[in-house]
Amino acid sequence: MTITTAELNAALPHILAAPKTESRIETLCFRPAYNQRTFPDHLDLTRAAGVPGERWLTAPWLRLPDGSPDPSIQVSILPLRVLNLVWIDRENTPHPGDTIIADLDTSLANLPEGTLLQAGSALLRVSSVFNDGCVKWKARYGADAKNWITAPGHPDLRLRGVLCAVEQDGTIRTSDRITKL
Repeated sequence: MTITTAELNAALPHILAAPKTESRIETLCFRPAYNQRTFPDHLDLTRAAGVPGERWLTAPWLRLPDGSPDPSIQVSILPLRVLNLVWIDRENTPHPGDTIIADLDTSLANLPEGTLLQAGSALLRVSSVFNDGCVKWKARYGADAKNWITAPGHPDLRLRGVLCAVEQDGTIRTSDRITKL
């Protein structure tokens, strides 16, 4: 069971009406290995390790020229409204694995590259890396959900959320606020 392009497009005004400057962290996800997820009430974030214990340090999907993990993908933030739209079969379809789920407008207009976000006691910097939804997104939520992310005019909406680097070590908790600085 997946969502259709017509349903996705019909929901766009609701998604774009998400809060612009402050949002509650609804869910945290910890990914120690491929296809493994836990949902803790807090996560520590560090500049050196991203989310310590997560696979970013050992198996990132993006690396710097020297082979080290690219810090611009340490933390991912997925808009709650998008998650609720595409994740229809929650019993048989895995959670997408984004570090933070929050009801936040992640569009380029609202969160340009370099924007600082206070999340709990951590500070995040929005990166320039576009989260276009991987093959797993397409397999889990359907081709329409994948194509909707990259449809004409949609990349700047960042419907798949934003990727961030940890700018300042800290701890984030469910119910903490994410605030655009």
